[in-house]
This record gives sequence, C-alpha cells and structure tokens, in this order.
Amino acid sequence: MRTCAVIPAYNEEARVADVVKGVLAQGPDAIVVDDCSSDATSVRAREAGADVVRHEVNRGKGGALRTGFARAVELGYDAAVTLDADGQHDPKEIPRLLEAAAGADIVLGTRMGDVSTMPRVRLWTNRFTSWVVSRLAGTRITDSQSGYRLLRRRVLARVEYSASRFDAESEILTKACRMGFRLVEVPITTIYGDEKSKIHPVADAVRFFRMVWRLSGEVRKIRLAHGK
Repeated sequence: MRTCAVIPAYNEEARVADVVKGVLAQGPDAIVVDDCSSDATSVRAREAGADVVRHEVNRGKGGALRTGFARAVELGYDAAVTLDADGQHDPKEIPRLLEAAAGADIVLGTRMGDVSTMPRVRLWTNRFTSWVVSRLAGTRITDSQSGYRLLRRRVLARVEYSASRFDAESEILTKACRMGFRLVEVPITTIYGDEKSKIHPVADAVRFFRMVWRLSGEVRKIRLAHGK
C-alpha cells in the first residue's frame, strides 16, 4: 500500500522537520501543508524532505487537510496518514496504523487507553465530543478529536466535508461511517510538551455544536442513500 503522511502545519518551524524526518524513517512520503505560516515552516519542512504545499491565506486545519488529501489523491497514494506538526504524535507508531488498515477504511489512533498524562479539561472534552460524534456516526468512537489517523484513498476521494477548522475531523468520521466505510481504532500515545494548543475553547466549541446541528440533517440524507 503506497502511503503518504499529510501534515497540516501553522508556525511550526521548531518542530516540523523532526516530524517529517520521523515519518520518512517509517516509509511513507510526507506532504506538509503550510497554512500561511509567518515563520520558516515551509523551509524547514522542505529541507527535511517533505513535499510542501503552502496556503497564501490561512484556511484552518480542515482547509489544510482538504489540500493535503487532494494532493495525495492527485499523486496516486493508496492511503494517507494524518498527524500533527507539533510533535504530539510519534511517527514510530505509523506501522501500527498501517497494520490495522488491512481490514479497514479508516484507522483512528485513540489516546483513551491511557489518559494518565492527558490534561483533565482535554479528557472531559474528548469524552463528551466522542459521545456526540458516536451518536451521529452510528459507530462507537472513543477519541473523535484524535488527529492521528489513516484514511484509504476511497475515503479521501468520496467523503466531502465543509468544516474548515478542528471540527472537520469529526465531520469526516461521521460522514465516512454513515457511508459504510469501516473504522477501527488502535491505541496510540500522545506526547504533551510545552506546545501551545491552537484550539480556541469558546470559538471551536461553537463551531462544533454548529457542525452537530448541520450534520444532524445531513446524516438523515446519508442514511437514506447508504442504509447506514
């Protein structure tokens, strides 16, 4: 299975090169989508060996993923692994996702097997949003906010989404599951360092609930079309 990693990045010049090198060491190619960074993110990623696509206007994580997925399909990859550019995801765990992909369309890395190092607010938020997304998707999902996942080409090509920020990841899972794509979860670790989260608690919470309201209507149409 020819695989690439899609890495959305915004002002990550300090960490993106290590992430790219870590990905390349595991076998997949690396596609970095620089979402209009004001630093040297593109330069550092390219020096490390990544194929870099740069946005001239910030489009948010959802927009960066959309660009990366289109690039992966254009270049003929069979699957794309997504991971963050800030070093929270360990590239050494990519083989675990690839192994699980033998029987799945989507492999979701879940952090909920060991939450001892997860900040309490993030833990509570993840549990609540995962419960909501599970209801929408019709499938039990333990960590809907995890950005470490693998999606096969057929998912990248067929699942359309409109969210442009962090809510895009939940929308993708919901629609893919309702369309009949098979999802499996594998345990992953998450490295919490001194990085500053780019999630805005109030604004992103509002976006999430707006997405839930919008998806409630869309899910009914998908269920009628796909029987899911």
